[in-house]
Amino acid sequence: MIRGALWQRGASWRPFVFAPQAMRMMMIALSAIFSLVSPVLSREPVLSRDNSEPATTPPPRASGTLRIATYNVSFFGKAEGDLTRELTTPESVQPKQIAAVLQRVRPNILLLNEFDYDPRSPELFARNYLAISQAGGKPLRFAHHFIAPSNTGIPSGFDLDRSGSIGGGNDALGFGQFSGQYGLVVFSQLPIDNTTTRTFRHFLWRDMPSALLPPDWYTPESLAKLSLSSKSHWDVAIRLSRKEILHFLVSHPTPPGFDGPEDRNGRRNHDEIRLWADYIDPSRSDYLRDDRGRQGGLEAGASFVIAGDLNADPQDGGSVRGAIDQLLLHPRVNRETAIGDLAPRSRGASEAALRQGGANAAQRGDASLDTADFSDRGNGVGNLRTDYVLPSSNLEVCASGVFWPASTDAEFALVNDDVEASSDHRLVWVDIALSGRRCPIRSK
Repeated sequence: MIRGALWQRGASWRPFVFAPQAMRMMMIALSAIFSLVSPVLSREPVLSRDNSEPATTPPPRASGTLRIATYNVSFFGKAEGDLTRELTTPESVQPKQIAAVLQRVRPNILLLNEFDYDPRSPELFARNYLAISQAGGKPLRFAHHFIAPSNTGIPSGFDLDRSGSIGGGNDALGFGQFSGQYGLVVFSQLPIDNTTTRTFRHFLWRDMPSALLPPDWYTPESLAKLSLSSKSHWDVAIRLSRKEILHFLVSHPTPPGFDGPEDRNGRRNHDEIRLWADYIDPSRSDYLRDDRGRQGGLEAGASFVIAGDLNADPQDGGSVRGAIDQLLLHPRVNRETAIGDLAPRSRGASEAALRQGGANAAQRGDASLDTADFSDRGNGVGNLRTDYVLPSSNLEVCASGVFWPASTDAEFALVNDDVEASSDHRLVWVDIALSGRRCPIRSK
């Protein structure tokens, strides 16, 4: 919902190169035709390691594996408390749709983006929606969750957009009409180590070495208050065993729009993504200081999964060139999942690009990798790959996918093209092998 609006704003977009429309349409059409005629993957619990587009609902998680997902659910209200009030009763349409998707994918660890901050809301969503069967799905339960404040909607006290007045979402530390709007929450079926978990909400943008700050835009006084993170960056420590922790690195960088030639939001998006690229590199992370004052990043051998709506496509859209490549091409990120055969994809994304046309025809990227259904008319940028689950290179990835049904699938009703009833993003999931286990190989 809000993501679509942000990506659509015509005056905010910077030019990017288009491939010839005829070639793009031909490629999309071939992909969609292949997807529709290829056999649907088996629903047996043993997962395959191949790059074919998976069935919409993934097979049950195989023994010895862990399923990790991210989903921008567009759970935001117009005023503080709206979401909490909506989740108090179990009859709201959008949460029922989102819960139905989650009950089909059944992740063990889950990030939800655009979930208004209120410590009461996660429990309400879990009890009134996830724990109740939706559209025939099996109830889904999480024993643990983590939620913390967001920079969105917090007044900066400065004219950050240089409009001539102070106030409103554009002058907040992160865009939002009230404190905590568009926040995030992590659900987990495994324990969360709150002592080890770290947050970087207060880290200042100016304190990042060689930060991509817009020249001559912000005053020294405003830079002394402006955080890098538009929401927050969390290292949520998931305890896999008494001695083993999986670092779930989650965030939701600002979209590269709603600005002008100075490109302040595009530059901030780039550096929000860079924070994780530096955090996982011991040679570049010494400057980082978390909200408790602890310095540095991850140790060299630590296992992690980076997840979230990162608002950057590797080839299309309006992000700063190379922004998402800071992670996709990072030597500590699992390359096969980032840009290889196990990059999450769907038949529905290919079909949507062909069916919707418009801006999708001019894009250069592989439509099957798209995760966001943005406007393709007028100044809209079309569908993009903006949502990521990126395991570390020391983790074995077994399977992956995007929950994006084609319009001919029965499950299409759970997402359809109505962002008011669901979201303009699609859930992305990845299965990894647990320590000491290997990915099962499907018998031919």
